[in-house]
Amino acid sequence: MKIKFNLKREVKIIAAVIVVGGIIAFTERRQSTASIKDITIKMVNLNENHFLDENDIINLMQLNRENLKGASMDRVNLKEVEKKIKSEPFIKDAQLYSDLKGNLVVKAELRRPIARLVRNDGPDGYIAEDGTVMPVSDKFTARVVLISGAYVNQLLKQNNANDTEDGQHLIALINMIRENEFWNAQIAQMDIDSKARITLFPQVGDERIEFGKPENAEIKFKKLMIFYKEILPRMGWNKYNRVNLEYEGQIVAE
Repeated sequence: MKIKFNLKREVKIIAAVIVVGGIIAFTERRQSTASIKDITIKMVNLNENHFLDENDIINLMQLNRENLKGASMDRVNLKEVEKKIKSEPFIKDAQLYSDLKGNLVVKAELRRPIARLVRNDGPDGYIAEDGTVMPVSDKFTARVVLISGAYVNQLLKQNNANDTEDGQHLIALINMIRENEFWNAQIAQMDIDSKARITLFPQVGDERIEFGKPENAEIKFKKLMIFYKEILPRMGWNKYNRVNLEYEGQIVAE
């Protein structure tokens, strides 16, 4: 097999790579010595999620905004500042870079809460989409399902609900509720005992729904839908105080 080698073309490619590399290196050197005009804050996932504002991000950076103006970019240890910002539980990710206008840009992605952990003997908390357990905020209250009961104390001791198998099942259950328009509107609260057994409390109706462990959730919700569609219309919404979904192939209502 013959291999054709075009020396002239290869030289051009190498030269182009060297030129581009030189431009990048020159640009990086120029940016590192450029003066900072201002700090620009870009917050991602802000809709219905106002736990932090721009001033909070500035405070997390531990940098004096006014003193930085006109200072050289190489005065800022971007990796160290990113680390400080990421240490905030409400923040999922953070990136720092300089733009073409000479601004130091901070892009911070906020965590979105999916459930609120409530208790009587201490401060509440939130569970985020990625399972991170977060504190509450004085600035904002998220409209999410409430979680109460002895299991809450276990969750608040963890950094992430996904650290345990029961926690992973719980996250899957919460997401199943959130993604279904009817259940998202109907399920107001989940009370969970120390063994991770769940009791649901609805927005409409007085019944206590004994869900059990957060396993086989899809089958249990199908049974609960049968209860709502076929039993309650005939018997009345205030007929039952207790509904149990734990037994296979059965709906126990009292």
